[in-house]
Amino acid sequence: MKNSIREVSLYLLPLLILFAISCESSEVPDTNDVVEHRKSPIVISSITHEDTYVKIVYGQPYKRGRDIFGGLEPFGEVWRTGANEATEITLTNDFYLDGNRVEAGTYSLFSIPEPDEWTIILNHQLGQWGAFNYDRNYDYLRFQRPVIETEEVVEALIITFGESDDYDSLLILSWDDTRVEIPVEFI
Repeated sequence: MKNSIREVSLYLLPLLILFAISCESSEVPDTNDVVEHRKSPIVISSITHEDTYVKIVYGQPYKRGRDIFGGLEPFGEVWRTGANEATEITLTNDFYLDGNRVEAGTYSLFSIPEPDEWTIILNHQLGQWGAFNYDRNYDYLRFQRPVIETEEVVEALIITFGESDDYDSLLILSWDDTRVEIPVEFI
């Protein structure tokens, strides 16, 4: 009997060591470590109009000497409209975006850059990393906006709200030598 216990323990010891090693290597990384090591900072743009609050949260990539549209961000492909997670827009009340009524809620904001026009997309899938799992079946809204070439190069992507003579505000996307303006009207 002593021999069989000794034999079993000789077989179990290596298995226990392998089990301990596999448990150690499957530790989940600390989310704070991932966030702290991002190359693109998280930025929030917002606007308040009467009782409506709109907030956009995005990762802010930098040009760093790269060709952006048609290069880093290929023409004709869905882009997360920022870096890291897909950009998200949250609104507390319905409003109009480029004349399209958007219901209060939170949406992922994607775009498809082209040289002369961008397709702007609001999508129901939230919490996506990039556009790798983008699914058109979850699109809430799609529309096109013309590209405005700028004389000055914008180093870091900027998504902001600006003034307009014709609308309550403009949602402005600017990066490199490209600018896209989207009319905003509050209800």
